[in-house]
Amino acid sequence: MDVIVSRSGGLAGLRLTWEVRVDEQPDADDWYLLIEAIPWSQPPPVPPEPDRYVYRIRCAPHEATLAERQLTGPWRRLVDRVQETTEPERGRPAGAPSGDGRPPPTPASTSAPTRTPRGQRS
Repeated sequence: MDVIVSRSGGLAGLRLTWEVRVDEQPDADDWYLLIEAIPWSQPPPVPPEPDRYVYRIRCAPHEATLAERQLTGPWRRLVDRVQETTEPERGRPAGAPSGDGRPPPTPASTSAPTRTPRGQRS
């Protein structure tokens, strides 16, 4: 079983994703007990908040999307545990330019110019 936590939002809008294979953990039984304690069909209510983190938690067949302030009780314990167990994969928000602000290069712009030896015409 995999537990996948994605965090997006905030001012920069960057996405971080953590993934843990529960069956490969030395304390897999504790993971399963925590996952069973999650009220998947009843996340805590909270009004939307702009520029705050949003967490998407997936653990087949369950999935939930919660605002940062909704992460309480077993929700918080699961997210914290996933984040402590593995390093995040970093991603840009959809449609965002590369880190230098420019679009990705096209094949034509990445090829080196061809040079003609001296004395020869191209």
